[in-house]
Amino acid sequence: MPLASTRPARPRQEPSRPARAAVLAAAMMTIMAAAIISPSLPAMREVFADTPGADLLVRSALTVTSLAIAVSAPLSGLVADRVGRRPLLVSGLVLAAVSGTAGLLVTDLYVLLATRALLGVAVGGIMTAVGALITDWFDGPRRASFLGLQQAFASLGGVVFLPLAGTLAAVDWRAPFWIYAVSAGVAAFAIGALRTEPRIRRTGHAEHAAAPRRPSRRPPRPPVRTTTSRILGVYVLALVATLVFYMAPTQLPFLLSGHGTGPALTGAVIAGSTLTGAVGALAFPALRRRLTPSAITAISVALLGAGWLLVGTAGTVGPIAAGLLVGGVGVGFIVPNLNLRLSELARPDRRGRVLSGLVTAIFLGQFLSPLAVHPLVHATGLAAAFTWTGGAMAAVAALAVIGPWAARTGRDHGASH
Repeated sequence: MPLASTRPARPRQEPSRPARAAVLAAAMMTIMAAAIISPSLPAMREVFADTPGADLLVRSALTVTSLAIAVSAPLSGLVADRVGRRPLLVSGLVLAAVSGTAGLLVTDLYVLLATRALLGVAVGGIMTAVGALITDWFDGPRRASFLGLQQAFASLGGVVFLPLAGTLAAVDWRAPFWIYAVSAGVAAFAIGALRTEPRIRRTGHAEHAAAPRRPSRRPPRPPVRTTTSRILGVYVLALVATLVFYMAPTQLPFLLSGHGTGPALTGAVIAGSTLTGAVGALAFPALRRRLTPSAITAISVALLGAGWLLVGTAGTVGPIAAGLLVGGVGVGFIVPNLNLRLSELARPDRRGRVLSGLVTAIFLGQFLSPLAVHPLVHATGLAAAFTWTGGAMAAVAALAVIGPWAARTGRDHGASH
C-alpha cells in the first residue's frame, strides 16, 4: 500500500468566533420566521374580513412563506454548491429584511401574501447556507454539537421574537413586521465575519475531509440506491413531524382565544415550545453519544405526541402551555438528528442540495399543516384535533419501537429452532 494512503487528511480550517456567531445569529431568523406574525392573525382576520376567503387566506400568511421556502430550497442548494455559501447567506438575509418589513406598508391581503412568499425564498436560502457551512466546518461529535447549537439558536429566535411579537401585536397588528429588520443587521455582521468559506473538493466520496477514524468492522457504505432511499425517508419524517408541530402557530391562537387569551399571552405560550425546543437541541449531542438515530427519532415523535395529547385534553391555558413545552422538546431532538443523518449520507460536493431537501420537507410540512388539519378541525373541533393528532404520533412512536423488537425476537426464535 502506498505511503500516501495512510497519511492523515488535512484538518479543516477552523471557523473564527465571529463567523460562528454570524451563522448562529442567522439561524435565529429561520424556523420561526413565518410565525412571527402569528399573534396578529386574529386581528388580521378582522381587518381583511371583506376579502373573500379571508379566514383561510389570513392563516396562509404564515404558510405561503413555508411553501415558498419548500419550492425555492432546491434552487438554494444548487446556488450553495455552485456559487458559494456566503453569497447565498448574505443575499438571503437582505431579502428577508426587505420582504419581511414590507408588511408594514401593504394594504391588500394578496399583496401581503406575495411579500410573504418572497420572505420564504429568503429564509430557504438562509437555512440552506447555514446548514451547509456547519457541515463543511465540522466533523463527528463537533458537527453534532454545533448542529444542536444551531437548532437551539433557531428555537431561541422563537423565544425572543414571539413574545415580542405578541406585545407589539397588542399595540398594532402591523407592528410585529418591524422584527424582520433584524435580518439587515445580521447581514451586515455576516459580511464582515464570513470573509472566506471552506473549499469543497469535487469528489465522489462522502466525508473526504474528515479526521481519520479508528479501524471499524462496520459493513461498507450502502449502494447509492439504498442511500437515496434513506435520504428520502429522512425527508418524509421531517415533513410529517413539522406538519404536526406547526399546528401550534396556525391553530393555537384560535384555541387560546376561546379561553379569552390575548395576543401577548398567546405569543408567550407559543414561544414556550421553542424554548424547550432549544433545551432539547442543546441536550442532543449528549443524547446522540448514547442512543442510535432511530431511538432518538422514536423518543422525539413520542414527546411530540404526548404534548399534543395534553394540549387537546386540557381545559385551561396552563395545561395547554405544558403540552407545548413537552412537544417542543421532541422537536428540539428531531431536527438536529435528521440534519446530522443527512450530512453523513451526503457527498461533500452535493451537501448543499441534500440539505436543501430537508429544508423543503420541513417547510412543505408547515405549508400543508393548516390544509391537512382543517378537515379534522371542522369534523372534531380544535381541541379534539390536537388529541387525535397526538394519539397518532404516540402510536407511530410505539410501532417504531415494537416493530424492530418483534422482528429481532422472531429471528432469534426461528434460529433457536
